[in-house]
Amino acid sequence: MIHLENIHKTYQGAQPLHVLKGIDLHIGKGEFVAIMGASGSGKSTLLNILGILDDYDEGEYRLDGTLIRNLSETRAADYRNRMIGFIFQSFNLISFKDAMENVALPLFYQGVSRRKRNQLAMEYLDKVGLREWAHHLPNELSGGQKQRVAIARALITQPRIILADEPTGALDSKTSLEVMQLLRKLHEQGMTIVVVTHESGVAYQAEKIVHIKDGQIESIEVNDGSKDSPFGVNGVMK
Repeated sequence: MIHLENIHKTYQGAQPLHVLKGIDLHIGKGEFVAIMGASGSGKSTLLNILGILDDYDEGEYRLDGTLIRNLSETRAADYRNRMIGFIFQSFNLISFKDAMENVALPLFYQGVSRRKRNQLAMEYLDKVGLREWAHHLPNELSGGQKQRVAIARALITQPRIILADEPTGALDSKTSLEVMQLLRKLHEQGMTIVVVTHESGVAYQAEKIVHIKDGQIESIEVNDGSKDSPFGVNGVMK
């Protein structure tokens, strides 16, 4: 699904910053992968490249067999809309739109009729347990509820990949558990999920943990369920 080979990225400036230094990574269809590293390690830059939000300088990125390189904004937006759902630490909800309208928004950009997109938005809010909160504004929702709205919004276009950037960073431990359980459930249904995090308790929900340091992959660890996390053994809490 995702193939990265020798990816380099440098941000130009008075002092050029070489952020990614030869990243090789393969993520198969249906995998749940965590990219873990300290602040400044390059993990968010890597996620932006995966999400076609940023370009790279050297190497090759293939998404489902298609070379992603120097795309026009129209083509990049088309790939993002069809292939990728995004979840952000800061939720990125529109403050003056209610939960249903926030979830429905991606379908507006796809030209779906209001009736159809609102119907689908209600279905996806139901999937994340928020149907009864559909007409509440973001400032009337808890942090966990906002993140579940954001997850529903990411899912409504039926993407093949979910990219989550520190999805529990603004949440307490109990709410973090609820969000991670939801992502695990999506993975069990066959969704490819990539989570960027600096928290080990979040990383060990995934089946593969990519440790990144100073712009390079330090190691790739397969999670066999033997490590404890704040969410319980292997993160599984039925």
